[in-house]
Amino acid sequence: MALRATVHKAELNIADNDRGYYGSHAVTVARHPSETDERMMVRLVAYALFADEEETLAFTRGLSETDEPDLWRKDLTGAIQLWVETGLPDERRLLKACGKSDEVVVIAYGRNAALWWQGVESKLERAARLRVLCLDTAGTATLATMADRKMTLNINIQDSIAWVSNDDASAEVRIETLR
Repeated sequence: MALRATVHKAELNIADNDRGYYGSHAVTVARHPSETDERMMVRLVAYALFADEEETLAFTRGLSETDEPDLWRKDLTGAIQLWVETGLPDERRLLKACGKSDEVVVIAYGRNAALWWQGVESKLERAARLRVLCLDTAGTATLATMADRKMTLNINIQDSIAWVSNDDASAEVRIETLR
């Protein structure tokens, strides 16, 4: 019998001072059995980084579907405007995504993120639609401790730092732009 995804509900109160966006979003995240708390929480931060008033940003089937990113924004015709990957994706996957979407963003994290970027940077030179961000490991490790089945997260983004807090804890996640 296959394990099922665990459903997590989160209320995200976002104050993105860098973009001038302020809003609240009630989101449901299905956590794949092989997914860590850290990865799920990074997906929530990714949502906060790209949320908008139109609420067109959506979580996809992610790990259980190889042809979908972690998050995407589609227009009314179904064309993909934004493709967001978290983790350390394969360069072929990113090149393919650049052909399908107006903009592709990778949010790399983990202790191997710098090594991953060194290995794929030259292979992705022709990917004009690609942007790569990297989250610091201490921040994402602290985020993982905040994971719960029902969460209210306050996320304040300013000067490439996301401060994430709930009633019990807080995390400072530094966001470095690699490309």
